[in-house]
Amino acid sequence: MFGTVVVGVGIAGLARIRDLMNPMPSSPSEHLKLFGFVSRRSFGNINEAKQISLEDALRSKEIHAAFISTENRSHEETIRMFLEAGKHVLVEYPMALSAKAARELWEMAEQKDKVLHVEHIELLTEEYKQLKKEVAGKDLVKGTLHFTGSVLDENKAGFPAFSGIARLTWLIDLFGDLTVTSATREKQKDKNYSRMTVHFQTANK
Repeated sequence: MFGTVVVGVGIAGLARIRDLMNPMPSSPSEHLKLFGFVSRRSFGNINEAKQISLEDALRSKEIHAAFISTENRSHEETIRMFLEAGKHVLVEYPMALSAKAARELWEMAEQKDKVLHVEHIELLTEEYKQLKKEVAGKDLVKGTLHFTGSVLDENKAGFPAFSGIARLTWLIDLFGDLTVTSATREKQKDKNYSRMTVHFQTANK
């Protein structure tokens, strides 16, 4: 069995705990054993999973991998700690708030001979797979992707573009490398409203 720990118990972290406690039959998850979860808040137990300290998770020889599901801003530091401790790491996107930091983390994982995987579960859904089939072999002439969400805490989530990085990953996976041609941001503090508009161009313009 491959020992794991979940770090962070928001929506993604709770889903990880649930799936690790009840793996799909004959799935790779059956070979994973959840030793506990780490959180700044005190919970005790969640669905029979016990809360352990960060220090214990880092020191434990029974824990081989960490699933990091914390707020964006803390991803980089948490990844570094677990790689330093000799653990494999799966992290919810984005891995870090800068490309420089992300490259350093990839290099660190290679030096430690550990897996560092950035998870984007949407790319594995049947709906997305169908979308990819529909655009295969076609040239993108023009398109618009619009999505909405609640206002983010920038201290935790980082610059607003990071709230849309999942969709950017969609576009790159579907249409190849993109170049940013322009980006604007509109804020209306009195209405607690913010909008970012970004224009991209594919490699063939």
